[in-house]
Amino acid sequence: MLRLGPLVVTGRLLPVGPARGRVSLSRSRSWLSRPTGPVGDRGLFYRQVRAVAGSAGGGSRCLALKTPKGTRDHPPAHVALRDRLLAAVVACFKRHGAAAIDTPVLELRETLTGKYGEGARLIYELQDQGGELLALRYDLTVPFARYLAMNKITNMKRYHVAKVYRRDNPATTRGRYREFYQCDFDIAGQFDPMIPDAECLKIVHEILSDLQLGDFLIKVNDRRILNGVFAVCNIPESKFITTCSTVDKLDKMPWEEVRSEMVGEKGLSPEAADRIGEYVQLHGGLDLIERLLQDPKLSQNKLAKEGLGDMKLLFEYLTLFGIAGKISFDLSLARGLDYYTGVIFEAVLLQQENDHVEEPVSVGSVAGGGRYDGLVGMFDPKGRKVPCVGVSIGIERIFSILEQRVKASGEKVRTTETQVLVATPQKHLLAARLKLISELWDAGIKAEMLYKKDPKLLKQLQYCEDMGIPFAAIVGEQELTDGVVKLRDVAMRQEVDIPREKLVDEIRRRLEP
Repeated sequence: MLRLGPLVVTGRLLPVGPARGRVSLSRSRSWLSRPTGPVGDRGLFYRQVRAVAGSAGGGSRCLALKTPKGTRDHPPAHVALRDRLLAAVVACFKRHGAAAIDTPVLELRETLTGKYGEGARLIYELQDQGGELLALRYDLTVPFARYLAMNKITNMKRYHVAKVYRRDNPATTRGRYREFYQCDFDIAGQFDPMIPDAECLKIVHEILSDLQLGDFLIKVNDRRILNGVFAVCNIPESKFITTCSTVDKLDKMPWEEVRSEMVGEKGLSPEAADRIGEYVQLHGGLDLIERLLQDPKLSQNKLAKEGLGDMKLLFEYLTLFGIAGKISFDLSLARGLDYYTGVIFEAVLLQQENDHVEEPVSVGSVAGGGRYDGLVGMFDPKGRKVPCVGVSIGIERIFSILEQRVKASGEKVRTTETQVLVATPQKHLLAARLKLISELWDAGIKAEMLYKKDPKLLKQLQYCEDMGIPFAAIVGEQELTDGVVKLRDVAMRQEVDIPREKLVDEIRRRLEP
């Protein structure tokens, strides 16, 4: 079972805001009177001076100290918690044999366009940068496909943890931001059906089980089954993708509203929408798959028949993995991205198991992914396809749950990994502290000391408790004479004299789990 580590105290966070007081220009008149540079730059120079002067006079041109909409700063406690969360996810990826890659945060605009359906309007496009039209990456999947095609790679298991950017309407209470981390695991290559797909679902199950976020369900579907449903409902193929995007809203909207959008905005007939509704509101397991295989309409559609056959095989593998009880075959699952071609899946939390919070935290899906066999071929000059399947863990949404859980419980996350504080009980022992801490650093021990010549011992020990440092190595005049170091267990408040030459070994022994 995963452990994120002990939650220990941190220091107090200070409020952030604009500095008080006025800006003085009296000492700057020498450079104000003589602007340098080309004549054309002087207009800009004087505008900057007026802006500074307006700020100094308390005018309305003061700089607003805030982060852009949909972004936020992360104080040390947040970063420490997030790093442990990321480490847990990456450990699972590595356990399944994945290697890490990294790609630029910038991509050519044409690389991203035409891959995300209605989500394309959320791409952050940049101004012309020296002849290249660029955009910030929207996800990690399309850059991975570009990477495979560019390097002519046909077989790879990789993971990638990085920030992505979407010009979305943020909902920070639900972990939705414009800048956020994605943690992706993907398997590229030609393999036997559903074996890599089943492993991706096993990874989702492992991560959500280990993090103990509460009860969850993994919904699965197949784009081929959905397209087969649209076909037997007489939907023109040109409207498959837009209809799919509307079906994808069923987890947020009741069927009546989804039906209204199909008819009013997507141009479907009421009869066609009703026929779609008969299928997309179904969910179950192997029994539903068997029933649909006998459906007089779907069984005659080649795509749907292929998708249902693979779905049956997938459930057989999931049963062997022992996780079929957490999987639901849900025909309402559509996932709006254009590049999915086969199995798709999404993990949702059913409830928040948190004794400290009366109201459950609503964060939506916490993982999603699917098969995209045609995406690499879109970048290959000869159109050569590399089948791929992958999953993305919703790390920001999971973090929002853990963050609120820690806040509600009153626990504080330890923000450093310091193992030992080197302390002195008397004055004029700075040299002894510097020598001892250097020895500890050289031995690989994580150590700190206070940046004062003669700090009081009580203040040094209080720092240990505030920062959660487990040990203090105290060297005083008597310890120097005896050739020992007094090692203090901060939590137990017990001290023992250790010979100087054995100190490192004793610290390591005590730090062993």
